[in-house]
Amino acid sequence: MPGREELPSTLERSSKDAQRTWIKAHDAAVDQYGEGERAHRTAFSALKHSVREGGRPLGGEEKGRKEPSDPRAATPREKPARSGEGVDERASKQHLYDISKRMGIEGRSHMSKSELVEALRKENRSRTREARER
Repeated sequence: MPGREELPSTLERSSKDAQRTWIKAHDAAVDQYGEGERAHRTAFSALKHSVREGGRPLGGEEKGRKEPSDPRAATPREKPARSGEGVDERASKQHLYDISKRMGIEGRSHMSKSELVEALRKENRSRTREARER
C-alpha cells in the first residue's frame, strides 16, 4: 500500500516535508523489503535522520545535518535501543528551551537539558493522545 495511505497518525500534524520524507522512504522500503513493520521502521529511521523532531511529534524543522536524533535511529534493528519519542536529544539546550517555550511548558527556565527533553517527550505524548481521541 502506498505510504500516503499508511501515513501514521503521529505524522498527520507534522510538516509537509516530514510527511514527504516518510512517504518516500516507506515506498522505497516496501519495494526493497515488502509491506509490513520493517518498511515502517525504515521510514521512521529516515525521518529521524533528516528532520528535527522536538516540538512536534515526528517532524518539525529541518536539522541541517544528517544524523540520528536518538539511540533507536542510530542502532541496527536487531539490537534493542530506546526511542527519543519525538525529541531530538542531540539538539542544543537553547533549541530545546525554545521549543518548550513555544509549547508552553511551565518551569522550563529552571530545567536542565535532560529535564527539557523529558518535558518535551511528556508534552508530545499528551498531544498525540489528544489528537488520537478526536
